[in-house]
Amino acid sequence: MITLQNISKSFRVAKRQTGLGNAARALFSREYKKVQALDNVSFTINEGEMVGYIGPNGAGKSTTIKVMCGILTPDSGECKINGRTPWKERKSHVRDIGVVFGQRSQLWWDVPVIDSFELIRDIYKVNSNEYQKTLDTLTELLDLGEIIKTPTRSLSLGQRMRCEIVASLLHNPKILFLDEPTIGLDAVSKIAVRQFIKNLNAEMKTTVILTTHDMQDIEALTERILLIGKGRILLDGSLTELQKRFSCEKTLIVDYNGQMPKLSDNMTPVELKEGRLTVTFDPTKLSVSDAIAYISNQVEVADISVVSISAEQMVAALYEEHKI
Repeated sequence: MITLQNISKSFRVAKRQTGLGNAARALFSREYKKVQALDNVSFTINEGEMVGYIGPNGAGKSTTIKVMCGILTPDSGECKINGRTPWKERKSHVRDIGVVFGQRSQLWWDVPVIDSFELIRDIYKVNSNEYQKTLDTLTELLDLGEIIKTPTRSLSLGQRMRCEIVASLLHNPKILFLDEPTIGLDAVSKIAVRQFIKNLNAEMKTTVILTTHDMQDIEALTERILLIGKGRILLDGSLTELQKRFSCEKTLIVDYNGQMPKLSDNMTPVELKEGRLTVTFDPTKLSVSDAIAYISNQVEVADISVVSISAEQMVAALYEEHKI
């Protein structure tokens, strides 16, 4: 169980104008500004949930994750994770969590990955038999093979990210924090990692908090979404509800043979050219079946598709709605 209640966190950031003269003056007299990273953030995540934590750059996502990991101490508010306060009970807390930061590594740069894994095992005091069993399972599922014998500095970004995921799970944590976990992965690796996380949640009941800009990750893994902007929680709801809310417009794409068909009054043209037309329509005014029938009665249809709003468009609309 994860509970945050009125968590606030601010940072004091130095600022100065450009130029050598201003740089010299800043050595003796510096100006500072206050940045409010989190502003009374409150939410609850139940055991076994998979939650997508989304928002634009600088919204406060990583700061929230760092508070929940015990890395940062908030200015005010309460955070309880499995009955503990992360920054007060760090040693006992970190035994129950795994963390993957897409931009930061927990692997030692100049040694083979397996040596980093061994050191992590010793840090968490994982039983040797249990460690080997977990390692064998993870390396097989994420197709690491000989990769773990290679120094971290010699790995591609995608290979390193897969190793980072293994490193975060060697001690079988109850909660997994994923900050941009699929950054740099190719399409095949992304699918494999997503399926792995799904299986982990289903079989081990691991609670997963996913922070990412890749909305395909959100669609594939989570049902609940938390939207943060300017340090405040702006939305807490299900992905299905959001899709219903933004499904007021559909796009019909038709490849056809013959002359260009006439459009219904309820259709708005997007692209009209010989052999293909793309139109949008409101399904509450014109049903999908009626729209298809209207076009197919006029021409010979070679191919047809109906597209709803994409996850990226939906999130962009949310950002615009909340002016973030």
